Amino acid sequence: MRLTVCVAALLAMGPAGAVAAQDTVFVAVGSPLVDGTVFRPHAARVRIYNPQGVLTAEWDNELRVGDSAGRAVARWITTGRPVPAFPNRPLIRLLQTFDLKTVAPLGYVMMSSTGAYTQLAIDGTRVRGIKRANARAAVDTVDVTPDRPGFMAAASDLVPVAAGLTPGKVLVAPVWGPQQASPVDHVFVVKGDSTVTVEGKPVRATRVDEHERAGGKRTASWWLLLKEPYMVYGEVPGEAGVTRITEVGIALDERGDE
Repeated sequence: MRLTVCVAALLAMGPAGAVAAQDTVFVAVGSPLVDGTVFRPHAARVRIYNPQGVLTAEWDNELRVGDSAGRAVARWITTGRPVPAFPNRPLIRLLQTFDLKTVAPLGYVMMSSTGAYTQLAIDGTRVRGIKRANARAAVDTVDVTPDRPGFMAAASDLVPVAAGLTPGKVLVAPVWGPQQASPVDHVFVVKGDSTVTVEGKPVRATRVDEHERAGGKRTASWWLLLKEPYMVYGEVPGEAGVTRITEVGIALDERGDE
């Protein structure tokens, strides 16, 4: 764990990112500064709007807390839903398992309506499993060793919530996804509370800007809570404009895990 401030990244963030060095926190996977027990079982509906304001994707997130061989775990279940504007969009079901306390990724299963499939077991820096590009493709074995553990990229907004949403805090954490050889450092800057409109309703939440540490490029802005659904709004900048993400709570299905 490096204990120096990444000056280049902070300068790239502009004046809002230029906080005192003592406000910068470096965390690795397993750090006691990250506490995922803040997350409680719940369900929420996520909607994605393109820069033109068209609903392009929708899915439901569900968190269940359980036990795996005596280890407390969080199981996040993501189920894609059809949207009218894109009736032929592939639907994905994603199952992610994390250590409840540290938010360390333990398991990843992705199933697509196209037949694409990925199943990974993650144990520190050992990632093993299988993957298939589509229904007709061969099944490939996965056995890779990233240079260090990373927090799951598809759930990067969990990290600042688990580390605490103290205004002015700058959090540096390794972020990793199944398509990456090794994690890359992302910087999370806790900006403070503001009001955003979420599906027509005003919501007061804490804004957190996420940047790549190398170069300082902003990858997203999140509006987060310390209660469910934890993330309520997000903005992802791109060449064509800003993609907006909303998340609202829905009833938690009590039928139990499938």
